[in-house]
Amino acid sequence: MGYFDKGLFAFLTELKTHNDRAWFTKNKARFEQEIKEPFLDFISDAGPQLRKISKSIVADPRPVGGSLFRIYRDVRFSKDKSPYKTHAAAHFQSGGKGVHGPGYYLHLEPGECFVGGGMWMPEPKVLDEIRNRIVDKPAEWKKARVNLSHPEDALKRPPRGFDPDHPMIEDIKRKSFTTGTKLTNKQVLADNFMSTFITECRNIAPLMKFLATSAGVPW
Repeated sequence: MGYFDKGLFAFLTELKTHNDRAWFTKNKARFEQEIKEPFLDFISDAGPQLRKISKSIVADPRPVGGSLFRIYRDVRFSKDKSPYKTHAAAHFQSGGKGVHGPGYYLHLEPGECFVGGGMWMPEPKVLDEIRNRIVDKPAEWKKARVNLSHPEDALKRPPRGFDPDHPMIEDIKRKSFTTGTKLTNKQVLADNFMSTFITECRNIAPLMKFLATSAGVPW
């Protein structure tokens, strides 16, 4: 069955134009009906499917503190004081909340939907473990790194202690290890959207497993 209808993108498109508390308060019932409730249903149903990929992946359908990101922006340190995000998103963490392991990410935004996975800016100790595992397991890394995103935050020079001539040095210089696949609005609204999502998560699984093992997180 499908989870979302055209109301999802209609609401987010209007929110982008009317990003203020008065409009949101007036349309909060639409947000609940078109986005929050179906997304929580999706998260709940995704749980058993994701556990077939990895028993450590957590899909938490709680409305607060679970896998669904809040629609409210944290504007404390931002010049942009718009109170609401103009997308809906969820994360599915390996090992659960607070664990420094890889995760899946689902982003829903008109014309900008995608499924992602991996680790963004892991803490220094974990980053070092990932780099060492790339050196120790090059064949495994080659299989895991397929379609890795462009490293916008990579180091200019090789990190200390690593061979500058290592064949994987460009990956060793990375500070993030993520990948993603774009989705069309039509795919998100289709009856088989869950199947599409799980297929993409399965494709990313080798990268997730490599990163989880590096971080010492069960997979």
